Amino acid sequence: MNKKHKSLFESFKINNLEMKNRFVMCAMATPTTCTTEGVYTEDSIQYYVERAKGGTGLLITGANVVEDEVEKHARAFFPCPTTDPHLYIASAGELTDKVHAFGSKIFLQLTAGLGRSAYPAAIAGECVAPSESTNRWDPRIKCREITTEEVESIVKKFIQSAVIAKHSGFDGVEIHAVHEGYLLDQFAMSLFNKRTDKYGGDLRGRLRFATEIVEGIKAACGKDFPVILRYSIKSYIKELRQGGLPGEEFEELGRDVEEALEAAKILEEAGYDAFDADAGTYDSWYWAHPPMYFEKGMYLPLAEQLKKVVNVPVIIAGRMDDPDMATKALADGKLDAIGLARPLLTDPQYVNKLRAGKIDEIRPCLSCHDGCFARKVEGKRGSCAINPECARELITGIQPANKVKEVMVIGGGPGGMEAARVSAIRGHKVTLYEASSELGGNLKAAGAPDFKEDDRELVKWYERQLELLNVTVNKNSKLTKEMVLSKKPDTVFVATGSSHIKFNLPGLDRENVFTASEVLVGEKEVKENVVIVGGGLVGCELALSLSKEGKNVTIVEALDDILKAGCPLAPMNDWMLRDLIKFNNINLQLNSRLSKVTHEGAFISVNGNEEVLVADNVVLACGFKKESGLYEELRFELAEIYNIGDSRQVRNIRGAIWDAYEVARSI
Repeated sequence: MNKKHKSLFESFKINNLEMKNRFVMCAMATPTTCTTEGVYTEDSIQYYVERAKGGTGLLITGANVVEDEVEKHARAFFPCPTTDPHLYIASAGELTDKVHAFGSKIFLQLTAGLGRSAYPAAIAGECVAPSESTNRWDPRIKCREITTEEVESIVKKFIQSAVIAKHSGFDGVEIHAVHEGYLLDQFAMSLFNKRTDKYGGDLRGRLRFATEIVEGIKAACGKDFPVILRYSIKSYIKELRQGGLPGEEFEELGRDVEEALEAAKILEEAGYDAFDADAGTYDSWYWAHPPMYFEKGMYLPLAEQLKKVVNVPVIIAGRMDDPDMATKALADGKLDAIGLARPLLTDPQYVNKLRAGKIDEIRPCLSCHDGCFARKVEGKRGSCAINPECARELITGIQPANKVKEVMVIGGGPGGMEAARVSAIRGHKVTLYEASSELGGNLKAAGAPDFKEDDRELVKWYERQLELLNVTVNKNSKLTKEMVLSKKPDTVFVATGSSHIKFNLPGLDRENVFTASEVLVGEKEVKENVVIVGGGLVGCELALSLSKEGKNVTIVEALDDILKAGCPLAPMNDWMLRDLIKFNNINLQLNSRLSKVTHEGAFISVNGNEEVLVADNVVLACGFKKESGLYEELRFELAEIYNIGDSRQVRNIRGAIWDAYEVARSI
């Protein structure tokens, strides 16, 4: 162990319950699956067990609804302790027994429901809210006001669920949540709570729902049974369905810090044993699910203020996967425990690796949301873009090969590196050939902006893995068909990637016209006025990066909106990037096509009319085309050859890594 991180492995207590270290796996619902009876599946049990096995001190499950009558949910959307308590205890008991075997503790997260923040697909009945309103996602859906008697019935269901949790072996419960704009949080905010009964009015009235829950659970389960609260310190609601950016001045419509600190005192007085704190709501969604455009530890300034007014532990997540930063925050008294969510999806062994001083072996989270959320939106199982085993532990896995093969991997991008890694783990003799002087492929350009440091760390992680696995890596090695055949490999992975799409237009051969990759990796330097052709992810992130350097940037996009071409982004990443582009005054020319480049600038066609844009440089970000020529030359020459990554189909990093993993674990 690196001694400077020793404090992260000291024990701490919530109530009288002692955790073995300061790491908490924060709740995430997307990787969790349940049956139609509302009980955990074997897949979900193993998903949690892997994180306990990885050394995490405290695990908090994803949300469990306490009832399915007032707010009726789609089948198998959430686990629910009260639907069939006997089945639930049998399933959850397996989970808690297995987690405890590794010395970890586990809390069950209990939720009042989604309220106006409900995804329409998650609700099987009426949408409810503290007061009449419209659904956050679809304003056409009306939310009826929940009755006083219904709130009282939900409180009773919380108490019943906590009793079931205790019988199941859970060490405590987390109440979900005065946080993210869920139903309980909607009751706490005057923006959404216009009630005149005992659950409305002043701050204490709006918090009554939350205080009755903890008081009831303590009465039923005992004062020593830990009850903690998921808690948002600031809402960051600029408008309904619109968040405010870091550094942006706006009037807070939700809960501001001053009220949050006053509320925290009331909630602690009611009996909550800790605050699992962050910021944001579903109206400012990227604050609650931070993309890579946020700085690491973005909640720490808020946590520091909360710590000054409460006497119970404060747990903080929010891109806290920098151990040096976490250690300093603990030493400075800004928090009591470090919350990790997505980093434990990417690498369930994060804590053990850090404890062993193997920081360079921790697979970094990219904050992309592509596997943990976007995949769920697609109707598939939530997982991780760069860890295909996440929440799929029982249907994946790498086993030793029955026969050792000579494996050749052509291309050192993410697909090629993953194929080499998995093949080597299985015991094959692997040689990787990369045409350039560096590994990484398109990740070298994608990871160039300052907000993409984790992309750069992923390349370093792969380099370290290939080193540990004794993979032979040959750089500056561009192979031909004859060279491949002469080496007589048993298996060949072709991962030759993709290249920029270029158009045959007048002036594109001028010295001031570059590709996005050339600019991103520093091969070409742009001047003050830059026109970027293409408003996909590459073009938009390049525009943001150049704008932060003080350049005047215009994006020219042929479609009617940016970020429509290519693989769709997860909503939180999409929305934040759009807001940042607007906030940084990046000009957008939509429904526009580049026609030529001259000494006068970039000429574009807009609705049949020609306009000229001042351009010191024109940068092409018009997408990528697959480079599959070598595969086509070899496909009928070899018995076992696989085309993977962008050279098979241009997608995103998840497509490349998942394909490589699946094929390599099967050869």
